[in-house]
Amino acid sequence: MRKPNAARDQLLHDLRNAYEGGASIRTLVASTGRSYGSIHSMLIESGTPLRGRGGPNHRRRVP
Repeated sequence: MRKPNAARDQLLHDLRNAYEGGASIRTLVASTGRSYGSIHSMLIESGTPLRGRGGPNHRRRVP
């Protein structure tokens, strides 16, 4: 098990705040240089409620 690390705790806090403020995981990947999987894992670790997948997947059909 890892020892508590102040720098890691700060990163988790910053990632959570950015994500809850509307940043996407991919935006966080670009800004930190870490992998998608590591950012996703850190958000889960910090207790961040993740948003559902977005995008133009659910368009209305026009008759």
